[in-house]
Amino acid sequence: MARSSVNRRERRLAAGSSVRQLPFANVANRYPPIQVMSADEVEAIHLASLALLRDTGMEIMHDESRRLLTDAGAVVDEATHRVRFDPAMIEETIRTAPSTFTLQARNPAKNLRVGDGSLIFAATGGPAFVSDIDRGRRAGNYADMCDYIRLVHSLNVIHQEGGCPCEPTDLPPDSRHLDFYLAAIRLTDKNWQCWALGGYRVEDAIDMLSITLRQSREELKKNPAALTIINSNSPLRLDIPMGEGLVAMSRAGQPIALTPFTLSGAMSPVTIAGALTQQNAEALALIALAQIVNPGTPVLYGGFTSNVDMRTGSPAFGTPEYAKAQIASGQLARRYGVPFRSSNVTASNAVDVQAAYESGMSLWSTVMGGVHLIEHAAGWLEGGLTASFEKLVLDAEMLQMMRSFLDPIAVDEGSLAIDTISEVGPGGHFFGTSHTLARFENAFYEPMLSDWRNFENWSESGARTGTDRANAVWKELLRTYEQPPLDPAIDEELEAFVARRKEEIER
Repeated sequence: MARSSVNRRERRLAAGSSVRQLPFANVANRYPPIQVMSADEVEAIHLASLALLRDTGMEIMHDESRRLLTDAGAVVDEATHRVRFDPAMIEETIRTAPSTFTLQARNPAKNLRVGDGSLIFAATGGPAFVSDIDRGRRAGNYADMCDYIRLVHSLNVIHQEGGCPCEPTDLPPDSRHLDFYLAAIRLTDKNWQCWALGGYRVEDAIDMLSITLRQSREELKKNPAALTIINSNSPLRLDIPMGEGLVAMSRAGQPIALTPFTLSGAMSPVTIAGALTQQNAEALALIALAQIVNPGTPVLYGGFTSNVDMRTGSPAFGTPEYAKAQIASGQLARRYGVPFRSSNVTASNAVDVQAAYESGMSLWSTVMGGVHLIEHAAGWLEGGLTASFEKLVLDAEMLQMMRSFLDPIAVDEGSLAIDTISEVGPGGHFFGTSHTLARFENAFYEPMLSDWRNFENWSESGARTGTDRANAVWKELLRTYEQPPLDPAIDEELEAFVARRKEEIER
C-alpha cells in the first residue's frame, strides 16, 4: 500500500475512532514574531518596571520568601511585608534563568521542549465548573475531571494536561490534589501540570513523579517533569500559598510560569502601557525570587494582561487590547531571554460564535507574538470559570488548523508544478492530472470538526451545527479511549502513597 494512503488513514482514524486527527507531534513556530512596540518602548517599560519595584515594591506575604529576598539585598519592611528591589539586583539575578528546557512525560515520545521557537498547547486547568450541552453547567467533580483527562489524552494536538480540568469539588479540598495527580498519571502518558497552592501540594507532585518515572529528586531536578502556574495577586502582592509553591518548585528545579493577573481598569491601570508596566514589575520580582531560591530554575514569563468591561466591571477576553498586550508581553519575555506563556481565552458563556472569534483573536495574537506555552489552549469558557467539553473540541480544531498553518510552504521543482500547468493549459482543470493524483490525499488540511458539505447535503444529514458536531466528537473519543499502560508495581506504589498522604493530611 502506498505510504500516502497509510498517512491519510492515520489522519482520519484515531484508536478505532471515526474522528479525524493529526498525529501527536512537537510544533515549531518558524515565523518571526510580530512587534507592537519599538525597542525604545520595550526599554521604557523595562525601566519603569524597575523604578516601580525600587520605589513602591511588592507586598510579599510569605515569610520565607521575605527572608530570602532580605539575604539577597532587597529592602524589607517587616511591619507591612513590603519588599523593595534594587534594580541592579533584579537585572543580575534574572540572568541565571535558562532560555530553554525540556519537560519529561511518562511517554518519552511526548517530552516537551520549551523555548527555541517551540509551541506547546496545554488544555484548560482550574475551572470551578464543567459543562456540556446535554447536562448543562455543573460544579466540577471527579468523574468529569477524569473524562476530561481522557479526552486530553485522546486529542493528539494537545501536548500537555493543564493543571486539573475542573476542580473536583466532591472530594476533600485538602487532599483532592492527590486524586488529580493519580488520575493524570493513570489516564494520560502526556506531561501534566501540578498545583502550587501551598508547598505540600508541590512536594506530593514531585514524590509521585519520582515514583512514576523511577527517578530520584536529584534526577528530576536535572530533568524536570512538573510545571505549574504561579499567579501574583495583582496589584503588587504575592500571597502565602503562592509563595510556598514558588519556593518549593524552585528548590526542586521544576519549571514555573510566573504570571501576574493584570486586568486593565481593575487590578492594573486603564492604559495598556501602565498595565504592562505593572505586569512586568510583578513578573520580574517573581522571576528574581525563583532564581534567588535556586539559580537556574526554569521559568516562563507569564502574560495575562487583558481589560474589563468598563460598564459592568466584568473581565473581557479575546479583545484587541488582550491581543496587543500578549504580543507586547512576548517582546518583554524576549528582552529577558526566557520562554513566554500566554493563554487562549474568551468571556463567552456558551460555545457560540463569540467563543470562536474571541478564541481566534487570542490564538492568533499569542502565536504570532512568539509564545512558547499556550495555557488554556483548549476548553476554556466563561472567563475561565468553566471547562466545556464542546469548547475542548472546538479549540482542538483551531489548534490543528494553527499547527497546519505553521507548516512551511514547500517550494521545490515538484511543488512548483510547471509541467503540470503547461499540460493542462488555458481553460483546463487539474482534477485528473498525475500531479494531483499523486498528492491529493495529503495535499490539504482535513478538519476534525468542520463540515464542508453543501447546504442540501448538510440539511439532509440533520443540519447539525459545529457545537452539535463537537458534542458528537468528544463522545466518540471517550467511546474509543484506550488507557495508556502503566507498570502495575508503579500503580500499586502510587496508590499506597496517596492513601498514606491522605491519612497524614487528615490528622
